[in-house]
Amino acid sequence: MNNFRVLLLLLLPSALAAGEVALPVKFDFRAGPGVAGVRQVLPATLFSAESGSGFEPGATPAFFSVALPEGNYRVTVTLGAAEGESATTIKAELRRLMLENVRTATGKFETRNFVVNVRTPRIAPGAEVKLKERERTTEMTNWDDKLTLEFSGARPRVAAVEIAKADVPTVYLLGDSTVCDQPGEPYASWGQMFTRFFKPDIAVANYAESGESLRSSLGAKRLEKVASKVKAGDTVLIQFGHNDEKEKGEGVGAFTTYKASLKQYVAEVRKHGAQPVLVTPVQRRTFEKDGTLRNSHGDYPEAVRQAAREEMVPLIDLHALSTRLYEALGPEKSGALFKPGDGTHHNNYGAYEVARCVVEGLRETKLPLVKFLADDVPVFDPSKPDAVEKFQVPASPPGSAETPLGN
Repeated sequence: MNNFRVLLLLLLPSALAAGEVALPVKFDFRAGPGVAGVRQVLPATLFSAESGSGFEPGATPAFFSVALPEGNYRVTVTLGAAEGESATTIKAELRRLMLENVRTATGKFETRNFVVNVRTPRIAPGAEVKLKERERTTEMTNWDDKLTLEFSGARPRVAAVEIAKADVPTVYLLGDSTVCDQPGEPYASWGQMFTRFFKPDIAVANYAESGESLRSSLGAKRLEKVASKVKAGDTVLIQFGHNDEKEKGEGVGAFTTYKASLKQYVAEVRKHGAQPVLVTPVQRRTFEKDGTLRNSHGDYPEAVRQAAREEMVPLIDLHALSTRLYEALGPEKSGALFKPGDGTHHNNYGAYEVARCVVEGLRETKLPLVKFLADDVPVFDPSKPDAVEKFQVPASPPGSAETPLGN
């Protein structure tokens, strides 16, 4: 299975709840004699309710499944091969970047670990998140009792995987299509890249969804779901605006309904002892003739700033940070950040650069969360973006190219 891009899925069908695989559980993907206490996985090892693990039959590329419930999991991977070098990138769940281009020499192995959040729509008996049709189909990986790992790169080589429960703080993301886990190429959002920038001592749970406003997300019970899980020591990043500014009705506006909803979210997060962080909406690619960006969000970024001041909440001014990023590249070259023909939704490179902006904004807050940033994450100046020619995060296997909701 090491001769092509492999997608590893860790699955718990509800029918297996009575027979969950005991944790920690270890898997070895190498041929040869088995090792006591380790489950050997060969290309012909198919998933069954009896074994609780194995490849999903008929899946291309390969899917590997293991019975697991909702929660945070520490995944430890051993990368490398006895024959040849390796270069492996790992994404989790719906294309969340976990490890970036890990290289090993011939005959050398390297062990890395990261934490993945697994979730379901269930909130409490009789209550659940109101999923959109796309979430029940192309985005179901985010909701179906699964932990999904995707292995890619120039020469991906995964020798072993170990899964254990992880009792760690969680960063929750609430937002729209510029934040959520996009299901397929060429789209991507900053929330999918955000995971890569943290040490394996924290989980990121992305509850953002395409097309959502503060009020529609509230109606879909996304905030209620987060509130049911969040605890003291956790952080909640809240970024809306793209769809809120299109809502109509008497009294609807940036400094009325929008700001009031922001404060409602802040109050709910604080009620559970967690830390809310407000994020201004990311810019659109709306250049003026002089090469500067036009503010397409009107009063909405300022409404977020006001709410942050009035509620004494940390602020990440992504509107300002992304303005610096886009203007540094200019009207033409900034197109490299986006899906062609789209001035709102990013591709992998754009999502990565915007995620770096968010990380830099997070640094500026000086919150305790900053201590969880990975050691290999340098200070980032949005006015000096990474060269697109050096961007090495590989595309995911072909999947849904469904256009994100909203603009």
